Amino acid sequence: QVQLVESGGGLVQPGGSLRLSCVVSGSIFRINAMVWYRQAPGKQRELVASITRGGSTNYADSVKGRFTISRDNAKNTVYLQKNSLKPEDTAGYYCNAEVVSTVVSGTPLFHTHWGQGTQVTVSS
Repeated sequence: QVQLVESGGGLVQPGGSLRLSCVVSGSIFRINAMVWYRQAPGKQRELVASITRGGSTNYADSVKGRFTISRDNAKNTVYLQKNSLKPEDTAGYYCNAEVVSTVVSGTPLFHTHWGQGTQVTVSS
């Protein structure tokens, strides 16, 4: 069984910073892509940033230049450094990871897992 646990959310003033963390634990052979999503009230969940195992990153246009995604493969952890926060960044932030649990006859068996989310509120 695999678990993802996010932390680091909270209330911050506009222009402030937060760093989110997501730790993956359980039956892990390898973690492929790790992704941060967010969902604001009344809106669809949207991709914020993603990172491959090798470190290639991708960002939503709305956060480019303000957010930085990184990962520590040894700790099975992904981070999201959020700077210059805006009220429109207010949302629940969710971690997503593609986890290979084992390899059978050369074929990796993987599933996508979600964390429970951490709330970020940007307000003065």
